Amino acid sequence: MDIKRTVLWVIFSMSLLMLWDGWARHNGKPSIFSPQVAQTKNASTPASASASGAASTTSAGNAATPGATAAAAGDTAAPVIKSERITITTDVVKADIDTIGGELKRLELLKHKDGTDHTHNVVLFDESAKRTYLAQTGLLGGPFPNHKTGFVAKPGVRTLGDGNQVQLVLEAEQNGVKLTKTYTFKKGDYIIDVRHDVTNNSTAAISPSLYLQLLHDGTKPESGGMFSGSGEFYAPAVYTESDKFQKLDFEKISKGTDSHAKESDNGWVAMLQHFFVSAFIPQDKTKREIFTKKVDANLYAVGNVLPMGTVAPGATVSMNARLYSGPQESAKLEAIAPGFELVKDYGVLTIIAKPLFWVMEQIHKMLGNWGWTIVVFTIAIKLALFPLSAAGYRSMAKMKVVTPKMQAVRERFKNDPQKMNQAMMELYKTEKINPLGGCFPILIQMPVFLSLYWVLQASVEMRGAPWVGWITDLTSPDPWYILPAVYAVSMYITTKLNPAPADPMQAKMMMFMPLIFSVMFFFFPSGLVLYWVVNNILSIAQQWVINNKLIPPEHKAQA
Repeated sequence: MDIKRTVLWVIFSMSLLMLWDGWARHNGKPSIFSPQVAQTKNASTPASASASGAASTTSAGNAATPGATAAAAGDTAAPVIKSERITITTDVVKADIDTIGGELKRLELLKHKDGTDHTHNVVLFDESAKRTYLAQTGLLGGPFPNHKTGFVAKPGVRTLGDGNQVQLVLEAEQNGVKLTKTYTFKKGDYIIDVRHDVTNNSTAAISPSLYLQLLHDGTKPESGGMFSGSGEFYAPAVYTESDKFQKLDFEKISKGTDSHAKESDNGWVAMLQHFFVSAFIPQDKTKREIFTKKVDANLYAVGNVLPMGTVAPGATVSMNARLYSGPQESAKLEAIAPGFELVKDYGVLTIIAKPLFWVMEQIHKMLGNWGWTIVVFTIAIKLALFPLSAAGYRSMAKMKVVTPKMQAVRERFKNDPQKMNQAMMELYKTEKINPLGGCFPILIQMPVFLSLYWVLQASVEMRGAPWVGWITDLTSPDPWYILPAVYAVSMYITTKLNPAPADPMQAKMMMFMPLIFSVMFFFFPSGLVLYWVVNNILSIAQQWVINNKLIPPEHKAQA
């Protein structure tokens, strides 16, 4: 049995399988690798549903549910305050906060364009017919102010301007308990500081708890393309130092079968999506409960409940938290909180993709262009693998020399496959041939190739990054299919420069592979195709050197 032929057929078959999987996803069908249950789209979210949301939890000895508490609070006498959206604008975000509940209802990222409509910016938090995505906070433990309570906004500047920060202060009082929410936005920063001050103006001690929660619908995002959109998703996540990163699933939350850390004094909760993340990060070393819950049809919550202790009459207690809502940029994520860089998902090849991206970042710091970074990175990989490639090509040349002997063995034992294999192994041993030697260059590069695919899928740093001319986004397919065409030509030349396979069937397969891969590359990120095009061009030069300088003359003569 020709082992090399088998390996190449496996690669060929997997390529077709990936192509079919991409076609299925492009047409709205589930992936054969990670099928997802379609969610029922909720055209509009009732006000009562969007205003409820945390899981049942016990705090300060009183069992309470934020949604239930909010409803109870709405039934008590309180000043009627009109809903008003206050817009805060900095150099990187534009946020809308509602005076009802102090909810963060819309967040626009001013430095990132929408993946489908480049005339608009990316919007994370939103409440519309297509999307429900909110950040909510409030108090538990009594009829206290929460995310359904009317707040009064203190006058102040709403635009960053030439300053370094801008604040929004909201106040609400209910049953003698005053809650002051202070949102602080800083220049060039996607972190929003959220401070809660609780003042007990009543005559009795209280034991409130603060809840921080992210609310999201479970509707599957629209795919941006056959392969370029394969990374689209929405998912809650939880991190603690003891249980580490846990990515959750809306369907399991709906069924009550999700499993995650329930209590901690550290960590964060988040809502993930492709390239972006929002997360509540409470102050460290503060006891908290962690919850997930299905709030309503197609509506889910993930959050924390933090006891604030006993507050005596006339006293005030405070609790700080941070809300990060922005891009998954590696350098920023690592500095925000322990484990926060894990929201950037490199897939199953993280162990290779993460250091690979680090190397590319160092190159990018010198070049300033991600396209040229890929070119230089490819050259570096090719130089590193040159000795192995040279050995592989020598092996292929030697295989060609002993082809007549191999054909004789096949003819002699054509009716006895077992003896044929034994005789072939003896021939390899006698001639000192490694039957997989010619496959090593391809096999070694496959993990790099697949890891680069995940780097391009996960790295917002490359989202919208141009190379030259027509390539304006390295994470999207080539709009003019120029790179796939160049790849096909370079692959054909590379194939012709290789020693011809001994097996006629294998030779035909090798001739068809450039066409198959070219069609598949129509749908791959252009940055990935750029890597492979540069790799092939370098292979042409490399093979010339090997054929003319490294392969022994006797092998070339006999081949």
